[in-house]
Amino acid sequence: MQNKFKTSLLAIALLLLASSKILAQKFDTHAVKEGETLEGIAQRYGITTASILQYNKEIKADEKLRANTILVIPGEVKTIKSPEDEVASLIRGIMQDSVVKREPVGFTIHKVRKRETLYGIAKRYAITEEELKKFNKQLYASQLKKKMELRIPKYRTPKPEEHVLDPNNYEKYVVAPKETRWSIAHKYGITIDSMLILNPGLSKTSNYLAEGYGLLLPKMPGSSVENQETQLYISYTVPPKMNFYRLEKDFGVKSGEIIRLNPEITERGGLKEGMVIRIPEVKRDPGEINTENYIFYEVKPKQTEFRLTRKFGISWSDLIELNPDLKNGLKAGMVLKLPKDQEGDFEVRNSLVLDKINLLDSINVENRPKVLFLLPFRLDRLNLNDKETVTKTITNRKSLKYSLGLYSGALVALDSIKSLGISVDVKTLDNQLDLNKTKQILLRENISDYNVIFGPPDLRSLKEISVQAAQYRVPVVAPVLTNSDISLGNVFFSYTNVEVLRTRMLEYVENHMTDQNILVIADESNKSVEEKIVERFPNAKVVLVKEEDENIGIDRDKLASVLSEDVENWVFVESDNFKLISSLVSILNAFNNTLLDIEESKEKIKLRMFTTGMNDGFENDVISSTHLSNLNFTYPSVFREVPTNAFVKRYRKRFGDSPDRYAVRGFDLVYDVLLKLAYKNDLIGVSKFMGATEYNGNKFDYEKDPISGYFNQASYIMTYEDMQIKELE
Repeated sequence: MQNKFKTSLLAIALLLLASSKILAQKFDTHAVKEGETLEGIAQRYGITTASILQYNKEIKADEKLRANTILVIPGEVKTIKSPEDEVASLIRGIMQDSVVKREPVGFTIHKVRKRETLYGIAKRYAITEEELKKFNKQLYASQLKKKMELRIPKYRTPKPEEHVLDPNNYEKYVVAPKETRWSIAHKYGITIDSMLILNPGLSKTSNYLAEGYGLLLPKMPGSSVENQETQLYISYTVPPKMNFYRLEKDFGVKSGEIIRLNPEITERGGLKEGMVIRIPEVKRDPGEINTENYIFYEVKPKQTEFRLTRKFGISWSDLIELNPDLKNGLKAGMVLKLPKDQEGDFEVRNSLVLDKINLLDSINVENRPKVLFLLPFRLDRLNLNDKETVTKTITNRKSLKYSLGLYSGALVALDSIKSLGISVDVKTLDNQLDLNKTKQILLRENISDYNVIFGPPDLRSLKEISVQAAQYRVPVVAPVLTNSDISLGNVFFSYTNVEVLRTRMLEYVENHMTDQNILVIADESNKSVEEKIVERFPNAKVVLVKEEDENIGIDRDKLASVLSEDVENWVFVESDNFKLISSLVSILNAFNNTLLDIEESKEKIKLRMFTTGMNDGFENDVISSTHLSNLNFTYPSVFREVPTNAFVKRYRKRFGDSPDRYAVRGFDLVYDVLLKLAYKNDLIGVSKFMGATEYNGNKFDYEKDPISGYFNQASYIMTYEDMQIKELE
């Protein structure tokens, strides 16, 4: 044990310093006018057609542009100052790969700082390294040096008035109940990106859409006299034995209209086999399109008909019937609707279909995540040469025990990621569980250099670093349970909230109960929990807890009077007082499988114990595991027991001991984040479409709060059975 902790501490000093820069891409928008081409628009803004196609997945290079289409035009790159200062023409992205030749309109001076690189400076100013060298000839002959002054070219950007939206082409839409961004995007045939551009007031990080909210959306074809010419047509090859009656039935178009649109029918004396005719596409009224009727899916780049039909277990013809726009081809960004009860290889959250992505099969070895660990090791108070004192300090100091356990698991996660071919730049700092120390670190650290920050666990320091990191859209992972007022979109609360666990436990009981007798035993500090249980189970019987000075307990006779002999008794125990819990466990165990002291009693009492809030009180050494097993004690949990597997073996090999609960969580938490960064070096971006992930003893299912950050919703239902702790469901 001593070697394990000493190794963990010494490893901190050996980690490499990382540097990175989070950049924001500035974008303009362009409303396509009749007759405009992709090449002409690219030339107008001084970019390549490839750049436009990169940010507008719904259009294709060989496809005619439709009037009123909103295009995203990539522009200059700048360092992010605040996520709140973005306006209608700004969305976040990555720097474009190709840069066309351009002439500067002026220069600015940059004084080189310590540890800066050509790559970092070029990225900061949205130029290439070649452009940097072109205007600083000395860089061809000498290395970059501190305090060197460089000329940075500045380029002209398009004037805002060149792409003003025509208000006559758009209309206001009021969000109805049970509608989402995806249901409305499907109804109007636009992408979510286009919706965000037209409505800059919508959150870029949350998918929340309030009922009654007013949206600006493009007018649908045919919604006005001026737009009648936008009627869409399909080309139809006349098959053998086709007649006008069948055409009317199949396409809902009168024969007179078909003849008017196709004069050759009259010229050739009627419909002829092989004739190619134009038929107007009639939009059938699908009824209400909302979360009550459908689920929705946003088409990803490079998806094919085969992949979609196999994914959803639905035929292509059925997909077209639900989504007529598919007749014009499958395009990235399209929003498809599916039947509410559709099943397949996917999961649904808030009526949005989330892809199940195998992160191990999706890593990109070109990604090089840059990570900062900020944890309270308090090395200034430890003498690493005194093993006995260090071990004693670790045992008695909970914050240090947690930090070392978490970090030791993180080190194994880093080893595992490295074995997959992913390089990770890591820096570890000791904030000493002190807010002032945290502020000192922030003064000298360039927070924008990192892709993710882990910690710190103390609330005040966590809030301080989260506020600073939010300026650069750098995600901060809170490794412990925090009940705070942090309302920042960049914070990932990895520890599932107590209320989420409580709700999950109540749902489990509700879904599995038949005729059980529900009892509730809660102390004074858990009266609100008692009320929630009674609200969920109105027939539940409440057993009062007596709290007198140092004594706390219940009346055994009153408990006996509400127990049932006919059905199983399910007893909720809600307390964090280990003395009360210990007493109740003993009493309930004594009643279990016994006869009440009543003459006519013949059936044995059956008891099962639950809690909606597992805490340290239930894990106190005075509480009998045997009794808990006899009572099939069941509770919600953020973790599960870990069998001996590859991770455990790897941990033992490195530290010479088995991982504790904190080490398991450290591995799972860090491994999950690093795999997501290896897939796409943007944790916030990945979390928008990533479903649940699960590893050794923990799982993660982050959901964005409309106001605050990302909250883990995942949990387990655990039970004591045959002297073991097992996972249910």
